[in-house]
Amino acid sequence: MTPTISQRGRQMPASPIRKLVPYAEAAKKRGVKVYHLNIGQPDIETPKPVLDAVRHSDFKILEYSHSAGNESYRRKLVTYYQRFGVELDHNQIIVTTGGSEAILFGFLACLDAGDEVIIPEPFYANYNGFAAEAGVVVKAVTANIDNGFALPDLAQFEAQITPRTKAIVICNPNNPTGYVYSQEELETLSKICLKHGLFLFSDEAYREFSYNGAPFSALNLEGMENNVVVMDTISKRYSACGGRIGAFVTRNQAVLDAAMKLAQARLSPPSFAQIAGEAAVDLPADYFDGIKAEYQHRRDLLVKLINDIPGAFCPNPGGAFYAIAKLPIDNADKFCQWLLESFSWEDQTVMLAPATGFYATPGLGQQEVRLAYVLNTEDITAAMQCLKQAVAQYPAKTIQ
Repeated sequence: MTPTISQRGRQMPASPIRKLVPYAEAAKKRGVKVYHLNIGQPDIETPKPVLDAVRHSDFKILEYSHSAGNESYRRKLVTYYQRFGVELDHNQIIVTTGGSEAILFGFLACLDAGDEVIIPEPFYANYNGFAAEAGVVVKAVTANIDNGFALPDLAQFEAQITPRTKAIVICNPNNPTGYVYSQEELETLSKICLKHGLFLFSDEAYREFSYNGAPFSALNLEGMENNVVVMDTISKRYSACGGRIGAFVTRNQAVLDAAMKLAQARLSPPSFAQIAGEAAVDLPADYFDGIKAEYQHRRDLLVKLINDIPGAFCPNPGGAFYAIAKLPIDNADKFCQWLLESFSWEDQTVMLAPATGFYATPGLGQQEVRLAYVLNTEDITAAMQCLKQAVAQYPAKTIQ
């Protein structure tokens, strides 16, 4: 008799961002150039001082670090957070294997199997995967493209709260929408959390990429010292996605103690990448100025060109490097596959992420796609020309 896989393995969702990769590979084999706007892999070079710190490291044994991460790095991170008005002790930071592990630590340390988290949708698709790993149930409140995906009304959150609700999860600036939650919106969430005894998990991976001033960190919410858990990462900040270094940050000692047990069970975070992360904190104060200006230029170009497509609409995102657009199509999953499988314009096509994978509510996002503006402006222009031609030629257009 053949053994069967676990229910967890069956429930674990496939990545909506990566599921079209075989179609992209097939298109390339046919000689079609594919513009990758489907995934948030920055094309900005990893800073040379960060790579040099690894190249020039000198030790004889590549040993385990402390399970919470190197103390020198955690102390450096304290100075990093001070730049945003956040005062921490280095013992309130656990270095993780990417931001992904920080999110998973939060779910495992704070929730039991069957407990619920509330997340504004559309949301980062991997939250579904982490929830499946932890046996956590995701409840969604729906943000709307018409107002740029602003925080849904308080009543929508209240309507989802049950005795099993333990946390609210946000990503600020947001992936996939690019929306930046204001201080007032975060204070609204804090009232809900304090009223119902909930954690607020704040994924702040895109903190530096806010185009109208730095976003307000959940760590600055007054009276929320025991409720807030921040998940962080160097991946997008320093274009170091392969380093797999993140951070789990909270002032709640019981949560820290629980997360520390999880950290000890996986022994230690990656050593070389901790060296890279520590060096990154010492980059010049103006390091992000040019990078932010470049991304803002790309954003402005992408949004304009999408909104020039008849029947398309794309709100102007305030942060990160993503945008969600509504297109005059019948089904985003079919359309994104069709782009790779059946369409090309001047031997070029574009790879997008169907927005359906970022919603928990069935049926939502059918006409929406996520685009990551991580290509240079010349490539973005060419990709949007492809998209305009594709929308015009797509056989299952909707009537506007």
